Amino acid sequence: MAAARAEAKEHENSHNNRLIQLANPHVAAMKEDILYHFNLSTSTCDFPAMFGDVKFVCVGGSPSRMKKFIRYIAVELGLDHPGEEYPNICVGTDRFAMYKVGPVLSVSHGMGVPSIAIMLHELIKLLYHAKCSNVSVIRIGTSGGIGLEPGSVVITRQAVDACFKPEFEQIVLGKRVVRNTDMDEQLVQELMQCSADLKEFTTVVGNTICSLDFYEGQGRLDGAICFYTEKDKQAYLQAAQAAGIRNIEMESSVFASMCRTCGLRAAVVCVTYLDRLKGDQITSPHEVLAEYEQRPQRLVSHFIKKSLGKV
Repeated sequence: MAAARAEAKEHENSHNNRLIQLANPHVAAMKEDILYHFNLSTSTCDFPAMFGDVKFVCVGGSPSRMKKFIRYIAVELGLDHPGEEYPNICVGTDRFAMYKVGPVLSVSHGMGVPSIAIMLHELIKLLYHAKCSNVSVIRIGTSGGIGLEPGSVVITRQAVDACFKPEFEQIVLGKRVVRNTDMDEQLVQELMQCSADLKEFTTVVGNTICSLDFYEGQGRLDGAICFYTEKDKQAYLQAAQAAGIRNIEMESSVFASMCRTCGLRAAVVCVTYLDRLKGDQITSPHEVLAEYEQRPQRLVSHFIKKSLGKV
């Protein structure tokens, strides 16, 4: 335990005073900042008091998944109490859900780049107004694997677009803006070591396609529209595999670029529900998928506990 505490202290020192950096000079001049989709405002909320101790932010698609995670991490950190309830901090809106216990914030982001981008703008401003420092942000989710057994976990090194380019393209004022999509390499390695510590499931580090769509954008043959063949699909997925891509999801590129721009350590940890080289539809039983879904949560929970010297 003493060694764990020493490692946690070393981890803390290595990121000392890493503050949130808004890449927007206008916010500092605002008398009030309304985080509309969170139903929170700087004029009605004491952000430092509510969120100033946050060191770990875990985000995922659905509100129910993120509520399950906050209950799970509360138990793992010894912060749970009989009958404890974890109210939705964003209860005044149905766009996103947010839960907190100790230094951990759990937030839903919806599905796809536009939804998570909106959430991230307001989340990063929340952390900024709360004067948080040394924050790690981790997306925990699900994905389609490429050449991996279902249930494998992928830690993303670099998010790529559908043409395998490591970039996120945003149109701003009619002009094309391209941003970097690298994840924090040290955080990637720390998470990989946590998986080695657990020895519970296959975990790999690889690149991730961030698709703008679940069907055509991912080369599926089972959508309402499809003008390509199984041979075409296989050629595309095999080329992706050869390029070091291990899975496909729909949020990683904007997640990586926004966190990197604002000085946040970021990582994406996704379980694979199926091997896309072998099919398109998710056919595993519900109870199997439920156990798969817990794998990124267990890995990230171990990382948080290790960072806090609690393992």
